[in-house]
Amino acid sequence: MRVLLVEDDNDLSKRIAASLRAESFVVDIAHNGEDAQHAGLTEIYDIAVLDLGLPKIDGVSVLKAWRTADRTFPVLVLTARDGWPDKVESFKAGADDFLTKPFKVEELVLRLRALVRRSAGHASSKITCGPVAFDAQLGTFELSGLPLKLTALEWRVLSCLMLRKEIIVDRRELIERVYEGDAEVDSNSIEVIIARLRRKIGAELIETVRGRGYMLTAAS
Repeated sequence: MRVLLVEDDNDLSKRIAASLRAESFVVDIAHNGEDAQHAGLTEIYDIAVLDLGLPKIDGVSVLKAWRTADRTFPVLVLTARDGWPDKVESFKAGADDFLTKPFKVEELVLRLRALVRRSAGHASSKITCGPVAFDAQLGTFELSGLPLKLTALEWRVLSCLMLRKEIIVDRRELIERVYEGDAEVDSNSIEVIIARLRRKIGAELIETVRGRGYMLTAAS
């Protein structure tokens, strides 16, 4: 899951990013509204965490620009402003959730996972595909009822495929959601991760669609 974190407080953004990365999120950080608006319009994100009081362009204006450009990823507003008018303005601009500072990181993580799950069309937090079960709220995997151990990269790829099961996921889209922007990515890195996942969950569950990408499917 790739997150755009928009926060002008450098120390706070570092702490939030570290906590999200520890939960296997991929995190890009923008410290002002101008950079945030550009990133949201040009990059692939599963969700954004957006402060309101930003340098250059305020958060509500950034959000309006994203929605005007038909950028549909969920947006959670994270701000010290707790007044009702700020909440109303945020939701009217296209926000999906609103969390005030100070906050618990654990709550932020749960809200982000719920928003990503719902945006992918899953009402329930429990998603299954054959013997694989994914608790999208807790971020845990099981294989035939037993805990499935995954590396951070394997978790990111498999969670992306689970949220879009029976749908072809473009290879480039997987790379965008698995690696942070400044990471050096080998040309066959996704193929290596897919191969490891096939050994762990069964090769028949991950279909390669030549020239397009991969699809998680329970069809035999």
